[in-house]
Order: sequence, then structure tokens, then C-alpha cells
Amino acid sequence: MKKQLINILKFLFFLAIGLSLFYLVYSGDENDWSEIWRETKKANYWWISLSLILSLLSHWLRTLRWIILIEPLNYKPNKLNTFFAVLVMYLANIAVPRMGEVTRCGIVKRYEKVPFTKLLGTVFVERAVDLVVLLFLAVVVFFTQMPTIIDFMNNNPNIANRLNNMHLQAAFFWFLVFAVLVVIAFFIFRKKLEKISWYIKLKDLIISFLDGLKSVFKLKKNKLFIFYTLSMWLVYFMMIYVGFLAFESTMHLSLTVGLTVFVMSSFGMVAPVQGGIGAWHFMVIETLLIYGIALNDAKIFALVVHGSMTLFLVFAGFVSLILLPLFNKKNIPDNAI
Repeated sequence: MKKQLINILKFLFFLAIGLSLFYLVYSGDENDWSEIWRETKKANYWWISLSLILSLLSHWLRTLRWIILIEPLNYKPNKLNTFFAVLVMYLANIAVPRMGEVTRCGIVKRYEKVPFTKLLGTVFVERAVDLVVLLFLAVVVFFTQMPTIIDFMNNNPNIANRLNNMHLQAAFFWFLVFAVLVVIAFFIFRKKLEKISWYIKLKDLIISFLDGLKSVFKLKKNKLFIFYTLSMWLVYFMMIYVGFLAFESTMHLSLTVGLTVFVMSSFGMVAPVQGGIGAWHFMVIETLLIYGIALNDAKIFALVVHGSMTLFLVFAGFVSLILLPLFNKKNIPDNAI
């Protein structure tokens, strides 16, 4: 009961953050909701549909890449089960941020009998690789779109203020001091800890987790892993650019603008809110404004693209939850795909 209450409070807390951001973005006297609704209906939903198909392709690529990380652990999970787990991950993330990572590991553990902590280690590697790619793209955007970045920071001085906040530096310093003290205490009391049951269990969990991390160094298909990673991020970018083609106000925008919007929107998805609600909209709208897109047009683009994607992920996640037990009843072999 206590755990359920905590989960409900987490859900409400993160939802409140997301809805607050969404309200701040879409509130104001300048909003004409009747006009926004009319313009929303004018969007070319064939392009939106193509964007959704691309999103499904990106999830399949993520599935294949994850399997490559799992295989060095001497497990070969069924592709369909792993794909369904990835789709359920996005559904869970819409409920509670980052809950999806735990959920997909739980599903693969249940249906493929892969140890949970080892799976968690592979997910950590996967996300670390994605972060490296995102930071690389951010550097590319920074050096190729310097005026754009400067305008963005000037239009949002609160972001620059947060980066220069001395309190963050002080917090980091004290965190570093605390970490050093913990390490010193560990080496002093190490022998005593070896006799405590909870420490032994924790140690076993950490070792299992590290086995998952080390899977990246044992990849037999490292070139394929890189190919899936690059292909997945290319498809992510195409999803945004195809979205441009659905609106008269954005169809003229270049690939460079698409890359900038894509990178900014990705940082919005990193925010600890359900499905990037509010944060994604803010980053996309502010970036589009820099490129001369009218405020209402930018809001319509963000509303339709994010809204359609979110609804699609909810649908795909629930379908996956239904299909998982059905497919496993039939015990489909991996080579059936």
C-alpha cells in the first residue's frame, strides 16, 4: 500500500511539473485557441503518419541494438518480446519519467529469463551511448548555428542564469567532499561490512550490474551496434523534419534548422516530466521563433507533432501489453522474424 501511494505521488508530482510547463507555454492573451484548432485541422496528416511510421522504425532499431548488448551475457532474447518491451518502456515513461527503463528490463526478465540487474547494466550503457551522440550533435549545432544559440540564450536569460548559478558549484563541491568521505569510510570499515547480509546482497547486485556494463566491451557485432545507433538517430531526426512538411508555415525550413530543432527537442525529452510534456514544447517553440516562425504556428507544430507521437506511443504500448502474453503462449521462436 505504501509503495503504491509513493508511485501515485511520483506520478502526480511529475505530471504537475509537465502540465505547469505546458500551461506556461500555451497560456496568455496572445493565444487564440479557435484559430489554433482551425490551423491544427489544416495540417497534412499523411506526413504526420509517416513520422509515426518512422518512430516505429526507430523503436525496432533500438530493439536490435539492445539485443546486441544482451548477447555477450550469453542470452539471446526473442526479438518480438524485446520489441514489445521497448514499446511498453515509452508507455511507462509517459506515466512516470524513467520508469520505462525499469519496466522494459522487468518484461525481458519475465519472458526471456535474463537477470534484471544485468539488463539494467545494458540499459545504462545504451543511454550513455545515446547521451554521447546527443552531445556530439549539440556541439555540431553549437558551432554551425552560433547566432541561433546566442539568440536562444538572449531570449531565455533564466537559462543562462541557472548555468552561472554559484549555488550549483557549491553543491557540487560538497557532493565531492561527501563522496571522498564515503570512499575513505568504506576502506576503513571494509572487513566489517563483509559480514553484514545487506552489504553482501548489495555487492552481488553491483557485480551483476557491472556484468551488464561490461557487455559493451565484449560486443562481437560492434560495427552493427554503431550502424544501429547512427541509423536510429538519423530516423529520430527524420521524424522532426517530416513533421515540418505537414505545415505550410514550416515546410520551407532547411535540414540545418531541422537538426537544430531536433537537438533542442531532444534536450526537452531529457527533462524529468512525463513524455517531455511542456519541456519539449518549450524547446521546440522557442527554437522555431528564432527562425522566424510565428508564435501560433510554432505552438501548432509542437502541439500536433508531440500530441500525435504521444497518443501513438500510448496506443503501441497498450497493444504490446496485450500481445506479450498472447505471443508467448504460442512460444514463437526467434527465427520467426
